[in-house]
Amino acid sequence: RWVSIECLLLRNHTSVRNHEITGIRLFLFRAAEDLDLLQPSKVRFPHRRTTPARSLPVDINTMRHGFLSTFLVVLLTTPAASKSGSQFVQDRFCIGAFWLTFPMDKDADKRFAEIADANFTVVYGPVGGFSVEAARQHLALCEKYGLKAIAHCRAPMDQWPDGPACWGYRLWDEPPTKMFGDLAKKLSDLRKIRPGRLGDINLYPNYAQPRQMGVETYEKYVELFLKTVDVDVLCMDHYPIFKPKHDTRHSYCNNLETMRKFSLRKGIPFWNYFNTMPFGPHTDPTEAQIRWQVYTSIAYGAKGVIYFNYGTPLTYEFPKGGGILRRDGTRTRHWHQARRINGAIKNLGPTLMRLTSTGMYRVEPNDDPAKVLMGCPITNLKRSAMDPLPYYLIGVFKHADGRRAVMLNNYHFAYTAWPSVEFDVPASQIREVDQKTGREVPVYDDSPNMEGLQISLDAGAGRLFLMP
Repeated sequence: RWVSIECLLLRNHTSVRNHEITGIRLFLFRAAEDLDLLQPSKVRFPHRRTTPARSLPVDINTMRHGFLSTFLVVLLTTPAASKSGSQFVQDRFCIGAFWLTFPMDKDADKRFAEIADANFTVVYGPVGGFSVEAARQHLALCEKYGLKAIAHCRAPMDQWPDGPACWGYRLWDEPPTKMFGDLAKKLSDLRKIRPGRLGDINLYPNYAQPRQMGVETYEKYVELFLKTVDVDVLCMDHYPIFKPKHDTRHSYCNNLETMRKFSLRKGIPFWNYFNTMPFGPHTDPTEAQIRWQVYTSIAYGAKGVIYFNYGTPLTYEFPKGGGILRRDGTRTRHWHQARRINGAIKNLGPTLMRLTSTGMYRVEPNDDPAKVLMGCPITNLKRSAMDPLPYYLIGVFKHADGRRAVMLNNYHFAYTAWPSVEFDVPASQIREVDQKTGREVPVYDDSPNMEGLQISLDAGAGRLFLMP
């Protein structure tokens, strides 16, 4: 009973998340059992220790209360749990719809229903302008359809609307280093006026020029940003090119690796914008190319992906159009593609939010997979002679419950992959997160008549596995 009471007290501390409560409960339970405060024979708990309680020459009630007091003080003052209630805490995977170009007219309600139907989870402002009233309508429609909002309002900060659907507010896009000090102050002001809301700042990609960033290297740019601006989410935009003689996906992966490294160092999530329409040197991406961008971000540990763009802006940059909605509001094929991809990611989302990235592996066509994958839970990837040469991206994670997780991605966007996969544990111990339901299911052998465990991967797609 006292374990439950302590956990209820912890749950009221805004910086402690649900999956952390589970770990705290387990920690307290085991400590209580060690101190002989519980009767193990009368308590059922799946991971209870079976070792006998230690004999201690002290008053047990004194030690119990002393232990709990000390433990709670230490827990709530450690860096991992030190976020104040004024800071934003992400509670779901972000699938963002950016740059909505439709007006806030009689059809706005239908438009937001359409966004929810396409399995987006977050809607970026501005929508219908930068006024307080437009932002208020944005929040109201997001609340109606179970979406979260990142509003964009140009009124004084204390007039920015708030509400249950509000995740935060856009502060700046692609700032140079000379703006970092001002943005730090703006974020501090936001936390005082709108505690718990995100101050959304998006950084340059790694192909930005030094004159744009204000420093010589991209690593220094990101490092200086995080030293100066105490953001709750690290975010950047990067739009890879998929041309046969101009393939910049390697740069996209490098950018994600930078985000992964710095977000882990600071203990915050990262998101990224990716491309879904033709502009400049970019061709109109296929569904597999959109899927490749999304699953690659997830393999690197992203907790959010943002579509650029949902609407089709009437500017010189987008002469062909080609957003998720046309300028007249009708759907392009990208709406249907996004709905399919987002549906799978939305189902993976609860599990993805409990994962922490621990490593990355990339198997290229001329590699020996077994050598590249040394230390990875996937120990080898074999192929049939008829299949393309191996080209895979593998993200490795630790689950909040202590298990390991692996995201296996097909790096090809023009071919399916059908490898024979070898794990470091028997297949009977592996679970997969079903992308149609979000439930954990036994791993499925896609070719049971062939030797080994066969895993089928669509072009640019990935599958998520859990194991001890």
